[in-house]
Amino acid sequence: MSKVNLEDLKNALNNQDQPIQDVLKADKSTPSVEYVQKLDAFGRAYATGKRKSSVARVWIKPGTGKLMINKKDYQAYFGRFVLQKMIEQPFVVAECVGQYDVFATVKGGGLSGQAGAIRHGISCAMAHFDPSARPSLKHQKLLTRDSRRVERKKYGRPKARRRFQFSKR
Repeated sequence: MSKVNLEDLKNALNNQDQPIQDVLKADKSTPSVEYVQKLDAFGRAYATGKRKSSVARVWIKPGTGKLMINKKDYQAYFGRFVLQKMIEQPFVVAECVGQYDVFATVKGGGLSGQAGAIRHGISCAMAHFDPSARPSLKHQKLLTRDSRRVERKKYGRPKARRRFQFSKR
């Protein structure tokens, strides 16, 4: 509930000129949150991205659009075209393709989880570097960590939910 000035409310109760509803509706504006740029000493933005069991540390800075992952070019690191497009998605959404250089280190999981972790890290780092890109990244849900994980194997079963074949006789 928004704060109402008590003096205005008392005056409205004493004076019948101004309806009480107008006083209560006067301050309904939501406070706007301003995001500030977060940079390190070298002028880079840093963020951590996670997906499945992969963790990516991502640094971005203004540049020519070079993406390095574990000291390799991202096209050499990720052979699948879908994973390359997944990593480029934050730049396409924020309409800044080729404006930032990305250096990332990623550990754990498989290639799909690593690509998701890097995408999450790039999105968060871009939101730190350019706060005006945050609404478009948030609208596409790129700033949200995808918390889905592999379900654990249960005892008495060959996999998490798979059952052994039933034999009637």
